[in-house]
Amino acid sequence: MDMRDNLIDRQAEMDDDDDELDQEEFDEDTGEVRRKVDKSNKPPKDFDDSSEEEDDDDDEEAAKIREGFIVDDEEEDEEEEQADGSMVLVKKRKKKRRRSNREDEEEEGLDEDDLDLVLENTGHEIDRSSQSKFKRLKRGREDAEKRRRQHSRDLEEIFSDEEDAPGEPDDDDEGLDNRRGGENEFEDFIEEDEMSEDERGGGGSDDDMQMVRRRRRESNQHQGSYAPQHLGLREGAISDMHDIFGRGDEYDFALVTEDDPQEEEESREKELELKDVFEPSELAERMLTDEDNAIRQKDEPERFQLSRKPFAHLKIGERELEEETEWISKFVLAKKNLPPHQEEPLMKTIRSVLEFIVVDQMEVPFIYQHRKDYLIHTERVPTRRHDDGETGYEIEATKLLTQDDLWEILELDLKFRAFLDKCRAYEKTYSSLKNVTDTSDDIEAETGLQRTETIEQIQDLHDYIHFRYHSQLKDIAITNGEGRGHGYRRPGSSKTIYERIRNGNVYGLVRAFGLSAAQFAMNVRFDQKREYAEDPHDYPHAISDHYIDDPEFPTGESALQAAKLMLAEELFTNPTLRRSMRDKWFMRGIINVDVTEKGVRQIDEQHQYYEFKYLRNQTLRSIAGHSAMYLRMMKAEQEGYVNVEVSLENEDKFTRRLYEYMTSENVSDIAESWNKERKEVVDMAMGKFKLMFQKAIKDELRTACEDAIAAECRRSYLKKLDQAPYKPKALKLGEIPRVFAFSNGYGERGRDAIVGVFRDEDGRLLETVKFTDLKDDTSRTHFIEVLNRRKPDVIAVAGFSVQTYKLVEEIRGIVEEEDINVVGDELDDRSPTEVMLVNDEVARLYQNSDRAAVDHPELPPLSRYCVALAKYVQNPLLEYAALGKNIVSIAFHPAQQLLPEHKLQKALETAMVDMVNLVGVDLNEAASKPYVANLLQYVCGFGPRKAVSVLKVVQANGGRVSSRLELLGDRDRGILAVVGPAVFVNCASFLIIPHDLADRNSDYLDNTRVHPEDYDLGRKMAADALDIDEEDVATMIAEGGAGAVINELIDGQDEKVNELSLEDYAEELERNFNQKKRATLETIRAELQHAYEELRNKYQKLSTDEIFTMLTGETKETLSAGMVVPVAIRRVTDRYCAVRLSCGMDGNVSLDEMHDGSPNFLPTNVYHVGQTVQARIEKLNEETFFAELSFREDKIRNPLVKRIEFLPDEWDDVREERDKARLSVVNQEQTRTARVIKHPLFKPYNSRQAQEFLAGQSRGDAVIRPSSNGPDHIAVTWKVSDGIYQHIDVLELDKDNEFTVGKTLKVSGKFSYSDLDELIVTHVKAMAKKVDELSHHSKFIQGSKAEAEKWLEKYCEANPKRSMYGFCFDAQRPGYFHLLYKAGANARIGSWPVKIIPHAFQLRDTPFPDVMTLCNVSFYLPLHPSSLYPPTF
Repeated sequence: MDMRDNLIDRQAEMDDDDDELDQEEFDEDTGEVRRKVDKSNKPPKDFDDSSEEEDDDDDEEAAKIREGFIVDDEEEDEEEEQADGSMVLVKKRKKKRRRSNREDEEEEGLDEDDLDLVLENTGHEIDRSSQSKFKRLKRGREDAEKRRRQHSRDLEEIFSDEEDAPGEPDDDDEGLDNRRGGENEFEDFIEEDEMSEDERGGGGSDDDMQMVRRRRRESNQHQGSYAPQHLGLREGAISDMHDIFGRGDEYDFALVTEDDPQEEEESREKELELKDVFEPSELAERMLTDEDNAIRQKDEPERFQLSRKPFAHLKIGERELEEETEWISKFVLAKKNLPPHQEEPLMKTIRSVLEFIVVDQMEVPFIYQHRKDYLIHTERVPTRRHDDGETGYEIEATKLLTQDDLWEILELDLKFRAFLDKCRAYEKTYSSLKNVTDTSDDIEAETGLQRTETIEQIQDLHDYIHFRYHSQLKDIAITNGEGRGHGYRRPGSSKTIYERIRNGNVYGLVRAFGLSAAQFAMNVRFDQKREYAEDPHDYPHAISDHYIDDPEFPTGESALQAAKLMLAEELFTNPTLRRSMRDKWFMRGIINVDVTEKGVRQIDEQHQYYEFKYLRNQTLRSIAGHSAMYLRMMKAEQEGYVNVEVSLENEDKFTRRLYEYMTSENVSDIAESWNKERKEVVDMAMGKFKLMFQKAIKDELRTACEDAIAAECRRSYLKKLDQAPYKPKALKLGEIPRVFAFSNGYGERGRDAIVGVFRDEDGRLLETVKFTDLKDDTSRTHFIEVLNRRKPDVIAVAGFSVQTYKLVEEIRGIVEEEDINVVGDELDDRSPTEVMLVNDEVARLYQNSDRAAVDHPELPPLSRYCVALAKYVQNPLLEYAALGKNIVSIAFHPAQQLLPEHKLQKALETAMVDMVNLVGVDLNEAASKPYVANLLQYVCGFGPRKAVSVLKVVQANGGRVSSRLELLGDRDRGILAVVGPAVFVNCASFLIIPHDLADRNSDYLDNTRVHPEDYDLGRKMAADALDIDEEDVATMIAEGGAGAVINELIDGQDEKVNELSLEDYAEELERNFNQKKRATLETIRAELQHAYEELRNKYQKLSTDEIFTMLTGETKETLSAGMVVPVAIRRVTDRYCAVRLSCGMDGNVSLDEMHDGSPNFLPTNVYHVGQTVQARIEKLNEETFFAELSFREDKIRNPLVKRIEFLPDEWDDVREERDKARLSVVNQEQTRTARVIKHPLFKPYNSRQAQEFLAGQSRGDAVIRPSSNGPDHIAVTWKVSDGIYQHIDVLELDKDNEFTVGKTLKVSGKFSYSDLDELIVTHVKAMAKKVDELSHHSKFIQGSKAEAEKWLEKYCEANPKRSMYGFCFDAQRPGYFHLLYKAGANARIGSWPVKIIPHAFQLRDTPFPDVMTLCNVSFYLPLHPSSLYPPTF
């Protein structure tokens, strides 16, 4: 008891000290100690036992204890607007910091008084130097996990100053037991109270109290760790202290039970997710968003999920499926020329296909390969036998749907869903409308949905009810919370003029016209007058005075005009009339092209738009047959060359017919006056219809033409994909050859070496070689040695110029001379190794790609180019698949660039999907080779997201799949499911699992095109072919596994399956199981003999035209006999001139083709080496890349002109001649003799031709050309960047005569040069260097000015307190840059022009020598814009 009394006295003294301290506070700003103002009624200082503290231990105090260390809630009154617009006061909690950061940090450890107290009570002194005054409470993910496992901790543990693991001592624990792992001697400083049930009920739940009791038990378990003898205390001292002061955990229930869930969630650390690290655009690009993860996890084909995303809310039932079958059949039947008796079978086939797609979630390749019997219509055709005269029958099969048809049906399914979605939206809107107004007499709205067949027609209904019942629908939207204003609409605020007319007096004047819109629509629909107009008793202007509606229509004239406007709008929105008018326009629409002034000047006979420059009177059907031309017309209209106009055939006649349907047949002045007004109404409505259907027809035609071009691109791509690896004699079709690929690049001797790579059948790059010239003996010997050592099956060659053809001929000669050959099927069957030119369209994209840099970082681009050539020869499919989205860079159709990229991508993807599923993918090979894994995304049921997921799961399962059924997972074996059941059905037969005879569990059918659903059929066929009964089959399976019977069959007895009668099998299956399997049985028989037999066509060698295009870049349309082209003279003799065309072809000009028969003509007097002149092609040999040309003026003046065959009324010859005459007057000055300058950069081009020539050149390349400013001017056009060209006007001074170049050349009046070479190097190249310098700077923003401004906006949004500037090209002023600056998130973007001059950048009149100096002034300029000149905004 003495010890207890001593402790009580010391506690009282400590309380006195605390009271004194409470009266003072430390001012951190001044460093002074200030006296605290006591605002509370403090209890007496006398010590009392803990029982007197029960009044304070209520729920509110418990909450304060819990919340006091984190935040304190403070209530504030705020006004809040209610739904009725009234304002009420609401109490809102506002969190604030309870203590300052300094106070929090001070209380994390023991202060000086605490240490004194420990010393006085225990006699044990703690090292104060190791006790930090200010320590930070660190929180991390580990603490968050710990908090989730442990809901509450005592105060000592919460404010522990280290993050060591439990039970691990730290420096601060010296001399004191670990407060986290051991028992705290002050834990029971507050006496534990005995609480009644009511008090416990008020303080916490039973679970909470159990947790408190559990904590106490845990604390008691550590009791021994205090070792009182170590602290200098007698036995039982700790228990006495606990009895007096308590354990300190009496309020733990408050920390647990009354935690605010929201605060607990806010205080808990969030798990770090990808979206916390990466931008949303990056996640979307890498397919790592939550939506992408949902697509991976959902058991539905990925392509279906993506395409049906807008219609995910739609449910397709039996009734909808019937409607869809009828809806789609109309489109398919219209395109197919089937006999009448096959139309019904086609509809049944379409119904089956839709069930597969919609209900069974089957993709097109699966349907085409495993439901092929449903696509074929069979019928018994009677035949008469000649021997006995009896009637016999034979089965005739007709393929009703092709694979292309299946893709079209899949696309039509999406269109039907869009149509159905609009129908549901209309039903919902109309149902809501009927609840608020009576619409029973509105026939159009009530029955219109039953007659709709297209999306346009359902849109007509939407437009109709929104016009007719606009106000009611607006109120419904507001009532449902869909409108603005929180359920309140100001009277008259949203009424349209038509509503005001309908609800006012003027609508009576509308009725006075005597014929409603519905009646007029019936006349037009049946194309005869069924409804007649009734004339009023007085003239229109007289009657209109009775319908004046102040203040909007104060006069009779304004009222009459409003009535006509209303009636015209009613005609325009009537669904029946719209449908009739739409049919008329689409059947009798005419396309006319009206060339603009820009088109007249710029479209000449060599222009790509000339084919339709004066086109007229084209029917929609004829235009649809020229898809590429129409798309070019649309592009030309967008560029301002032409206007494409749509009109109605015999429009005047049709309008007069409409007048008859609208006007009355009465004969009187009044009737004539009213008929005049009615005709004006018809004209007003026809104007609206014309605008509407002009756009609709052009858009519909554009879509149809785009679909046609996309379909052609798909067919072209399929042809490229449908080729097996190159097959030499010794290999079977589909086996991989050894390839040696060579290229000489552009073939310039002394600059481009000959590079080669050897790739073996396993895809290993075994050797790379390089030769300077095969005519060199050393190089030739080395070349022969390499070929003899590697023994390639084929030598592949490609390059970028005509010189590549010469390399091919050179290699062929060496192969023949050195007898380098390949062995055929027999040892004595030998033939020379084939040397062939290879399609390099993929290799050109590969050589400089990131993929090539990763695959072969040590190789130069030309060697990587050769690697791609070898890969292409070994497997074209893999090379095309590896391109990914870059596949659109390959040319499939001349007009493919006119297609939207997403439409082209989709068409090409369907081709790849078809071919990949025809060939199959070895899943285990794909799991180990990323090159093969590129094919997985095209497997039926997969996509890019699921393909990645499949590979990850396969790797998690050990990196190998031993059977197809493993894809569904096996819990007993611990194998995760790779795919779900629906995706498995789609993909199973297209994933190849190689068969291993040594493995009992390996199934041969997993290596075939047979689907797991048909494995039993395959095994049954194998048993029947081997004539094994069921008992023997069971024995074999028990001994050798499920594939034992088939293993027996393929062991040299596979031919026996040909003896089976598949017709009997098929009939039995259809009779007993209602399954059509005839084609499936054929597939099984073929696969039992040859597993996954190569079904692609043989490797396609390039044709002459394709080789010519690959090496020259020219086609028959761009280069043919009769065309005039520029040529460079390479050699001049007395008999001929050797020339070279710009495409790299060599040519010859004979003496006869150089002049018109002038005597004493010497070529050397007129022509010289390096000169560029115009010549006409007389003969063109595409095989040898050689041309015969002519320099004669009479031939050059008559070049080949494309003849466009049109009927006389389809081409406006009159206007063409008129425009030509007008232009000839304007261009008289420009038709003077073309100037020729002796310089390699001179081209007789105009500005447009110069830009087209430089389009494929590098930055800084230039063309010197004649100037239209006069004989003393020269124009220089140079390439600033892609699509940006600067035209420099050069003034010539000190000219000897009109045809010579001036001795002084002046640019911009201040730059002078002595000759053209100096001008190009010192002026043009110097500016190009400056463009390079600025465009490679970190402040340069790629793209247009709008894109640069968008970038600045985003940057300043992300960094609102920072300013940013950047440079971008000024496309409107070549040779200039925009200097853009934004001084913060709310500032406007300023723009300053930066001009490029030789060796400097010029900002207004101030030159800056380098980018660094320019950037310095760029940062300073926005702060002091007046220092130069104000920016433009």
